[in-house]
Amino acid sequence: MFKNQYPFDLLTDNEFIKITEGAVIRELKANEFIIHEEDNEETVELHFLISGLAKNILHRANGKQVSIRFYYPGDLIGMMIMLTSGEMRFSVQALENTKTICLNKANFMEVMTNNTNFSKVVLDGISNLMKSLYQEVKYKSSDTGDQNEKELYRKRVDTFMELPVFIQPSKSIEDAAKLLQHKKMEGLIVSEDQSKMVGMIGYSEILNAVMKNDLKSSVSNYMQEDIYSVADQDFIYEALSYLKHHPTVIIPVFHKSNVVGFLRQSSFFNIKDSVYFDTSYRISKSKTVNELKSLSPTYNKEFQQFIKQLIDEGTFGYEICELISSLNDRIHKQVIRIAEEEMVREGYGPPQINYCFIVMGSEGRKEQGFSTDQDNGLILSDYKHFKDATKIDLYFEKLSEKINFMLEECGFPLCTGGIMAKENKWRKPYSQWSADLKEWIVKIDAEEIRDFTIFTDFRPIYGDFSLAYSLRDELTNKIKNSLNLHQLLMKDTLRFRVPIQPFGRIIGSGKKRSLNLKKSAIMQIVNAVRIYSAKNGIEDANTINRLDQLANDERFHPRDAENAKMALHRLLTFRLSQNLIQLENQEPLTNEIIIQKLSKEEKRKLKEALSIARRLQQVIELSYNRNRVV
Repeated sequence: MFKNQYPFDLLTDNEFIKITEGAVIRELKANEFIIHEEDNEETVELHFLISGLAKNILHRANGKQVSIRFYYPGDLIGMMIMLTSGEMRFSVQALENTKTICLNKANFMEVMTNNTNFSKVVLDGISNLMKSLYQEVKYKSSDTGDQNEKELYRKRVDTFMELPVFIQPSKSIEDAAKLLQHKKMEGLIVSEDQSKMVGMIGYSEILNAVMKNDLKSSVSNYMQEDIYSVADQDFIYEALSYLKHHPTVIIPVFHKSNVVGFLRQSSFFNIKDSVYFDTSYRISKSKTVNELKSLSPTYNKEFQQFIKQLIDEGTFGYEICELISSLNDRIHKQVIRIAEEEMVREGYGPPQINYCFIVMGSEGRKEQGFSTDQDNGLILSDYKHFKDATKIDLYFEKLSEKINFMLEECGFPLCTGGIMAKENKWRKPYSQWSADLKEWIVKIDAEEIRDFTIFTDFRPIYGDFSLAYSLRDELTNKIKNSLNLHQLLMKDTLRFRVPIQPFGRIIGSGKKRSLNLKKSAIMQIVNAVRIYSAKNGIEDANTINRLDQLANDERFHPRDAENAKMALHRLLTFRLSQNLIQLENQEPLTNEIIIQKLSKEEKRKLKEALSIARRLQQVIELSYNRNRVV
């Protein structure tokens, strides 16, 4: 079938017979894996694509999948995966009904060794792509991959490093001690030319020489040669964690082969986010749910103290909530990895199809605090046409249950409304999501609108993000053009009135005069901004980003957008502060604050925030009454 196909026409008859010996034809359905990321490189098979279309997927460390290239008829599949030797994780997935010839890998590699013209063609075809992928691994393996994340979470080593202090290996231990004392350093870089490092010497090595009465000896006799180091463009997480457990050392920083700086504990004394980096690193290395639980915001005392410091420093409440949400994302991703590994150990194997885990509600908007439950779902690649569709159903039913219950163990309570991946309504193939979305928007009623508002703020955090992006496109277009849905969204946001009188008196409830920050004010702002964003086709789920885009598109006056941001900042900060007190006192987390316990200044700030929320609600109500169709 392909003897005359380039580059196989470069083979001799005997070589062609050798390559095709034992070859079999494979037929695959759309979305079926030709090669799975869990396959060992030793067992990866080589395929020649006869018909159909397939895509190569790189699995990033953060759980996000990146489509690298498509395979077309005549392409060879599997060589790139073999050449990376497991350093990068790839899958190859059929995008439509596909047919391949599975070749004898051992024979193929032998022919490549003997036929240089043939091997050059095969290798040249992927060399440029391989170079770019190695850059991806080298510089971005710790990156979150989310372009919208703040620079706060993307710091590199060169942001914190200090200039190195060198000493020549021929200098005496006494010289080294004097230099350490003069420079107030923990260690010195040993180098002949103040560029290439041959070792490092610190107080422990000098003390060793002192105990031997050997101060005149050369530095080279006592220096360390096996040294932990980092590159200037590495991300800072690993260095921070290393220094935490090795406080008396310095870490050399390299640019290529030259030492350009060093890190020590004092390098981070003025960096408020080092706790976040260290916690993130520890999450990525966690192997059990118990480890993750101790690192989650509701159980991690160190992280709670860090959040308190941010509040005291005046950090915007919505930025703190975004930081908490980002940490929760990392916990979710690690839970999914642990759940997948458990499925393999239990004999279910790895996932047979691509899927995307989405979060909704406050986590979807990146506005989570300490008091939160789960709102999540699964978008699956279409698989109902597979022969073993029932087996796939069972797999994802089991996997989603594991994920939801593991998250519960980590401090994320199960959703009382059942908006979770383990429920059939929130776990289905893409085509079913698409069909249900059309029907949902046409037939939605007041009872379902609350579930719908939670869903509209969905965001992908793990797996094949393209599934979520395609669904987001459909959702945005349908909401934008549905006047009926706009009216229902408006009606829903008017259910809870902002409890403030015309002259500014806050209306509390119950004997303690408490106020539910979420129902009484935060959701009024979130809902109003969501409605305006829906009407104007804005895809972003985050309230602050929505406000910025509404202002840029001249749908909101910039002053109104800033007022809404300030109100949200204050309300979220009140809730965070209240939750920190409750955590410290081991009390249940709530959205309630007692007005009488607030200071005069706090009451003033709360009144201003409530007034802005009420103004937004009034604008929605005027629009609702003017255009009422429901």
